[in-house]
Amino acid sequence: MKTEKILLTKQNNILSAKKDKILSTLLKISTIAGIIATVVFIIICFRKNVFASPETLQNYLMQYGILAPIIFMIIQIAQVVVPIIPGGLTCVAGVICFGPLWGFIYNYVSICIGSCINFLLIRKFGKPLLIQLSSHKVYEKYIGWLDQGQRFDKLFAIAIFLPVAPDDFLCMLAGLTKMTFKKFTVIITLCKPCSIFLYSVGLSTIITHIAGFFA
Repeated sequence: MKTEKILLTKQNNILSAKKDKILSTLLKISTIAGIIATVVFIIICFRKNVFASPETLQNYLMQYGILAPIIFMIIQIAQVVVPIIPGGLTCVAGVICFGPLWGFIYNYVSICIGSCINFLLIRKFGKPLLIQLSSHKVYEKYIGWLDQGQRFDKLFAIAIFLPVAPDDFLCMLAGLTKMTFKKFTVIITLCKPCSIFLYSVGLSTIITHIAGFFA
């Protein structure tokens, strides 16, 4: 009887291990597929000169009607995960396209999602991916933060709150620490609004005044 239970337990463990391996493989495939799809989408947008200015991005989005917010959020998430689109441009475009309130909301939600994706990607694939997705200069400047231990969490929260640090890189860097995903999401959710508001609304106000001056 004990032998049968032991065999059954082993079989269950083997099945569980196989399921975990399959899920892990599917996750890797879906992640790679998502990254490829995002890169392809961005390349298409570049070829159409969509990112030339906030106005060209606005014109591109408006042709999608009620789907414009969804398309915008996809672009905003993409620029966080694949940092080859000017983040300031998309933030300003969000405010110009959808107004200060909804522009801020779309920016906030999509940037938070992109930040969480960055954290999870590095938590899964480690430092090699971080090196590939970041510039050597930024990497060398901030990699020392990993030596701060628990103090990293406080530095990270302050950096996310203030619109002066490379947030996307720091979100990826956090993936190499012992910070839990729950704590990461709390910091991002609470600290991101200030920097996003100052960055998007501030830049859009400056651009509006400059445009009015030359009109």
